[in-house]
Amino acid sequence: MPSLVLGIESSCDEMAAAVLQDGKTVLASRVQSQLAVHQPYGGVVPELASRDHVRSVSQVVRAALDEAQVSERALDAVAVTVGPGLLGSLLVGLSFAKALAYRLGIPVIGVNHLAGHLAAAELAAPELVRPYLGLVVSGGHTALYRVGDGAAPKLLGETSDDAVGEAFDKVAKLLGLAFPGGPALAQLAESGREDAFALPRPRLFEPGYAFSYSGLKTAVARLVREHEPLDAATRRDLAASFQAAATDVLVAKARRAIADEGVARLAVVGGVAANQRLRERIAAASRADGFAAYFPPPELCTDNAAMVAAAGARALAAGERHDLDLTAFSRLALAAARA
Repeated sequence: MPSLVLGIESSCDEMAAAVLQDGKTVLASRVQSQLAVHQPYGGVVPELASRDHVRSVSQVVRAALDEAQVSERALDAVAVTVGPGLLGSLLVGLSFAKALAYRLGIPVIGVNHLAGHLAAAELAAPELVRPYLGLVVSGGHTALYRVGDGAAPKLLGETSDDAVGEAFDKVAKLLGLAFPGGPALAQLAESGREDAFALPRPRLFEPGYAFSYSGLKTAVARLVREHEPLDAATRRDLAASFQAAATDVLVAKARRAIADEGVARLAVVGGVAANQRLRERIAAASRADGFAAYFPPPELCTDNAAMVAAAGARALAAGERHDLDLTAFSRLALAAARA
């Protein structure tokens, strides 16, 4: 396995760089947030995200190398996210990575963002062995994968519309919470009643592992209109009821997949994997059903470059190499390819 791998992640609104040693030791991990850039607009503005990445990419990479006390000349490879994500943001990180790899004469490896999230679980828990099931839950993705040896993760099912993290942010906005709303909604839900509103659990009883969150979001929007102006107690109860409905579906589908696939290990990754209610319900299910559950620490749940370096190191150890004509791809391109 390559000794020193630089990871670069720029798929959305965070620029990140990390240095990984021997595929398992994080020497440095830097993440530059764009919260102040996007907060006035209540969401991520793609053009502003990519412009900020252009300004910060070299500084963030330099900061990671300095923190790791590593010269760029000591690097063995550069791993970089190529998609899915915001195309303009991805191109900034990818262009920088290819130029750096070319200048240093070292390999560049393109990493799928979802494979990076799954690699975060393995990085955080070396005892997690394949095969296992991976539940990827974030602002852009909600999907179940079977992760085995020697092959790309097998997609078992994914959302047909909104991702769960996207639904969290949109419902938070309906409740008047500031961007990014997901963590704020989870905090508000702690003091609310989960059974206060009978919200739907979309596709809960359908066969397979498909998810859907647009209908749940719409149900909350209707309740908000019915109860306007919202008092504090109603806002808390709506937050708690929504969070319960959103996470109940994730837990149920994961439990079904564990039983159907005959795999006794589940890794929950992505930004929503930091949600405390989801963690508690998955942990309870693991005790009841007898499977092992793995969650990365919060800093490896949200977008970061350590996970990209880990996925890249594994790919390089398996003999993968990419040419400098490597290209980025968006979520839309990924969806079109699967259609």
